[in-house]
Amino acid sequence: MLIQLRSAGTGLVLDARGPHPPAIVHFGRDLGDVDPVSLVDALVPAVPPSAMDLPLRLSLLAGPDQGWTGRPAVGGASAWRLALVSRPSPVSVTTESRSGPLVLHTSIELTAQGLLRLRHRLTNTGDAPFTPSTVDMLLPVPDRARELMDFSGVWSYERRPQRMPLRDGVWLRETRHGRPGHDDPYLMMLGTPGFGFDSGEIWAVHLAWSGDKRVFAERSPLGRAVLGCGELLGPGEIVLGPGESYESPWAVAGWSDSGIDGLSARFHAEIRAVKRPIPRPVVLNTWEAVYFDQSMERLRPLVDAAAEVGVERFVLDDGWFTGRTDDRRALGDWTVDPERWPDGLHPLVNAVRERGMEFGLWVEPEMVSPDSALARAHPDWLLGPPDALTWRHQRVLDLAEPGAWQYVLDSLNALLSEYPIAYLKWDQNRDLLLEGVSHRQTTALYRLLAALRARHPHVEIESCASGGARVDLGILEHVDRFWTSDTNDPLERQRIQRWTGVLVPPEYLGAHVGAPTAHITGRRTDLGFRLATALFGGAGIEWDLTTADDSDRRAVAAWVALYKELRPLLHTGTVVRTALPGGDDPERLLHGVVAADRTQAVYAYVTMRASASALPAPIRFPGLDPDRTYTVRPLAVGAAPRTVQAAPPGWVERGDVTLPGRVLAEVGIAAPLLTPERALVLRVCAVA
Repeated sequence: MLIQLRSAGTGLVLDARGPHPPAIVHFGRDLGDVDPVSLVDALVPAVPPSAMDLPLRLSLLAGPDQGWTGRPAVGGASAWRLALVSRPSPVSVTTESRSGPLVLHTSIELTAQGLLRLRHRLTNTGDAPFTPSTVDMLLPVPDRARELMDFSGVWSYERRPQRMPLRDGVWLRETRHGRPGHDDPYLMMLGTPGFGFDSGEIWAVHLAWSGDKRVFAERSPLGRAVLGCGELLGPGEIVLGPGESYESPWAVAGWSDSGIDGLSARFHAEIRAVKRPIPRPVVLNTWEAVYFDQSMERLRPLVDAAAEVGVERFVLDDGWFTGRTDDRRALGDWTVDPERWPDGLHPLVNAVRERGMEFGLWVEPEMVSPDSALARAHPDWLLGPPDALTWRHQRVLDLAEPGAWQYVLDSLNALLSEYPIAYLKWDQNRDLLLEGVSHRQTTALYRLLAALRARHPHVEIESCASGGARVDLGILEHVDRFWTSDTNDPLERQRIQRWTGVLVPPEYLGAHVGAPTAHITGRRTDLGFRLATALFGGAGIEWDLTTADDSDRRAVAAWVALYKELRPLLHTGTVVRTALPGGDDPERLLHGVVAADRTQAVYAYVTMRASASALPAPIRFPGLDPDRTYTVRPLAVGAAPRTVQAAPPGWVERGDVTLPGRVLAEVGIAAPLLTPERALVLRVCAVA
């Protein structure tokens, strides 16, 4: 059977005629009403000398028995034969392949947004146990895709892009953190050389999984290239007894012929279609404001200050539970500290709600302090031997242990039942540092989140993993927001949010205004730069506003009002980016959000460091309707950004400029001479 799937300008052609497993013949631009037989026949390759005697066919289960000498899709099994093909819907296919006592069901979907989703379910139908080593997705990529891009990073500096040519061999990224990690490859892209935000053809893969993983690109001297991904299984981590199955995580692949922004448009539309569309409230989080210095007397003025500037959700961070006076003790003892909170959290919660705000709470349920009542009562619930390494003075709670899992569920359920908590900041501050436990810990976490959401469906949950170490589409099925990074330094945040937003829409990425001096980097920045950076995300504040002067508080209140005004646009529009001269780490960059009907947009023009040119390139505005006329005006976000110029551009003096969208996108307007670490926010509206 030859199958053609089409959606959102993307097409997939699948050769499922057998006897070998199905093969993806084409994934990319929609080919229209092509005859699949003619297409497949036209692509049968020649047989080169000193090679196998049949043309190479790269199937979804490619391995040595099919002449593929690259990484096999399924380790420990070969000689697969196609047994069954079905069509659950017009845009999905299910196939069954067999190899001895093993049966593999492959689900293939092309979503309404043109994304390809694949997963395998491997079942042992024999009498003896079977231990799979790899159960990966393989996606063939055309030869013209020669440049590779993925990401790395460390704590507080996540999602650093890295680019290179793909030569013969394998570029393999494996994460062994028990979570994706700060160095997560995140989204691996293979595209035509020189692809950018608005140009080039790109194929990309992401594994929707929150545990250990592998993502790779491979080019064979035979002339074929693949992108692949799958769960990274430790030796003996999965052993299938007779009749047992293993289901791989979803591999999500995208294609774009309009650069990285084209990929983002597909991923963002998919996420927005699946997740519940609710306005993202303005948050104040207490962590960098008070740390562990918690009491009603300390926090009541901060509650009042938050309400006065328009905050909608007040989140109490780490330090509220029994004995938790620093980060070395009490993790796991999820009862309110009776010394600091003799009447429980009720007085604080009531104060927050009386001021018209929702109440949120920080928890870290997957971890435990060795110095805690929980660890002393149940040392058998801790993962690893008694002398296992600690990390941030923490051990890992074995969520696969039924008693530990139930304890966490009961503890959180009790808190959510007693208090009107609208939001949990769910943290996870360490790697597992144990081999062979990632799968069971991750699946137990998913079950725990699902069980808690079933009991409290209206509670929102944020995924925080020492900042941005667990940002993936697997956990996004269970949470409503990501804490993008632990750093609130706006200079670092510009890069981190820019690249994290390639996959995840901005409204799901927490972006907070920190104190004038960043707590992590020590860099001091202008309030306007901090406000402009946090505007383009799930906006919030992480700053002791009681220490801010009246001028700064008024600026923050105006910013909150502006965020609320722009929120319908910022959280539904199309994200666009332009790297001005300088490459992936430019002196100046521009990013923005364009309304779906292209009647309005908001952009930020950002200076990262001193310019090498006396006169920078004009500011160009991608994403506008070329046949409409627009007016561009600066928006007041804090004080006007500092400039060093004898005279501003003429349009700045006049206060606005009106030009066709085609001109704004292709030619642009003169840039003011901003000093480093400044942002100019611009609103663009179509002329009626």
